[in-house]
Amino acid sequence: MMHLMTNPIAASSRRAIVIGSSMAGLLATRVLLDHFAEVVLIERDDVSLPLQSRSGVPQSPHAHVLLTQGQRLLEQLFPGLAAELTDAGAPTVEWTADWLMMGRWKWMPRCASDLSGRACSRTLLEGLIRQRLLASPNLKLFTGCQVEGLLSSPESDQVTGVKLHWRKAANSIESLDAALVVDATGRNSTLPNWLASMGYDAPPETVINAFLGYASRWYQRPKNLEADWQGITISAVEGITSRGGVLYPIEGDRWIVTLGGVGRDYPPTDEAGFLEFARSLRVPLLYDLLKDAQPLSPIYSYRRTENCWRHYERLQRLPDGIVAIGDAVCVFNPVYGQGMTTAALGAITLDRCLKQSQLPKGFPLRFHKQLAQILKTPWLMATGEDSRWSTTVGAKPGRSDRWVQKYLDRVTVLMQDNPVLLKTFAEVVHMVKPPTVLFAPNIVLQVLASYGKRLPTEIKVTEIGRQTSTGATVQR
Repeated sequence: MMHLMTNPIAASSRRAIVIGSSMAGLLATRVLLDHFAEVVLIERDDVSLPLQSRSGVPQSPHAHVLLTQGQRLLEQLFPGLAAELTDAGAPTVEWTADWLMMGRWKWMPRCASDLSGRACSRTLLEGLIRQRLLASPNLKLFTGCQVEGLLSSPESDQVTGVKLHWRKAANSIESLDAALVVDATGRNSTLPNWLASMGYDAPPETVINAFLGYASRWYQRPKNLEADWQGITISAVEGITSRGGVLYPIEGDRWIVTLGGVGRDYPPTDEAGFLEFARSLRVPLLYDLLKDAQPLSPIYSYRRTENCWRHYERLQRLPDGIVAIGDAVCVFNPVYGQGMTTAALGAITLDRCLKQSQLPKGFPLRFHKQLAQILKTPWLMATGEDSRWSTTVGAKPGRSDRWVQKYLDRVTVLMQDNPVLLKTFAEVVHMVKPPTVLFAPNIVLQVLASYGKRLPTEIKVTEIGRQTSTGATVQR
């Protein structure tokens, strides 16, 4: 039998609790430290070793892109973080100049821009941020601790704290009061169940699944490799090939190579199968680089990639004192690299809402409605791409979404020979500018003029396979 121990830690009306030290949880903690006398970060995993992977982040061995907007927001929250990443060996990447990108039909042009950032492992980035937070005197980290449920007022209209279970203590539950609880437990969030137990509706969900699976391996960059690029992306293209791959540079002069397949065309996790999958891509560049490179890790697999949005903003009522953030609200297909940047935008939104008014009645719904506005763009970008595949299940794009998709197809064709347009498109992808800039009059006129030309959708796999990485220097 479990015994409830009441208030082992003094209750504080100025305490906030964050459940989960995911990237979203860490960034939420950072902004809450500006608003509360005490912040308690609760993590079920042992995070005493700051730069070690943990079971609660099964994606940590895979490539994690921090978009330019995300880099800027993290620097805003943690001044000097970019320099710390550089000191740790993370390479600086100018995304439009240093990256080889095989787009929908051919290699994209490269051009100078101010879209830059640090490329690093998820483990390094998360560890440096956690170290920064632990230096704060008003932060308490509970590690090896799991939240079993919520505390609430007798009327169930206010969440007043959480029930804690220390994983090494079998038969006791403690309670911890707080003015605000933030759920940052990711896609496995149990908040909908906790709300149901309090008499509230669970949020409606939208799920779109392209059944992408990917596998990653870490390599040492060959010392004798000379190249005028930092990384490589070879995209899958519907109707041509379901397979793609990324070579992503990280600290320690290493690469993370991720191979992926849509529609359950999953890459193998044995060495021979992994290399053969790389050879089967539209161009064999990754295979040519990997076949003689030194592997540093096993081959890691990940297949839970469905897009899922829990629409808290659509609920008619929520109890006060509780919000969700990050993947606990909206999780994207990780292949598009939007998760960490969107988590940063969510934390900035929470900060803005708290600055507007400190926890008035109705704060959770107000926050979630503002967060939903932030989520719209990355959601449409991810699900718009995933919905192209006939094997995708879930909500289908409406007529207006299909029109936008066809319009953007024309934009991607035009930018293959137009570096200025490519830069604008990249600014949208990196969330520096809104998608509306792609509908500026000068771009619309270019698109309209292209309608007399046929899109190159009939390219065959064999024809693409004979293309070479024009413009890339690869010497040994």
